Amino acid sequence: MTDTNTNPKVDAYLSKIKTWKEESKKLREIILDCELTEDFKWMHPCYTLNGKNIVLIHGFKEYCAILFMKGALLKDTHGILIQQTENVQAGRQIRFTNVEQIVEQEAILKAYIQEAIEVEQAGMQVEMKTNTDYSIPEELQQQFDEKPAFRDAFEALTPGRQRAYLYYFSQPKQSKTKVSRIEKYMQPIMEGKGLND
Repeated sequence: MTDTNTNPKVDAYLSKIKTWKEESKKLREIILDCELTEDFKWMHPCYTLNGKNIVLIHGFKEYCAILFMKGALLKDTHGILIQQTENVQAGRQIRFTNVEQIVEQEAILKAYIQEAIEVEQAGMQVEMKTNTDYSIPEELQQQFDEKPAFRDAFEALTPGRQRAYLYYFSQPKQSKTKVSRIEKYMQPIMEGKGLND
């Protein structure tokens, strides 16, 4: 790792974190060996190629991870990429619980990072589902018809928030469960809030 590639904001971040410090330092070293530019975005170390985000280092309660921004496009020949939640469309994680796991997988990680760089250089994009790919549940449509202000508030939400709600409202099999979910989130929607706000 050459110091010329490091970012002082990441140095400060690594000096302050209490958990996953050694794991994050080792991941940083591996990623910088792949000649990406170090940045600090979303309160986490972020590694870019020509200004495009390639990979992030994240510390969670139960594990430390690297997040590939376009991980859905990687071949995942070792079957180690994890889709964090079913709503995540592009990003994929590789998780670790100790520094030894990172050391053992260093060659694999570098191969995945190299593939992620090639995906970016090729201009590949993850085909994202749009709101029109999600159908509006009958129960939600009924509320829209009865309460135009609620419909307007829903339509004013960001596309990502709309998608999250449509997915969440569509999941239950029983109509009464769908209605219960919709009623529970009516006020947050009226306030312009997302599902997890």
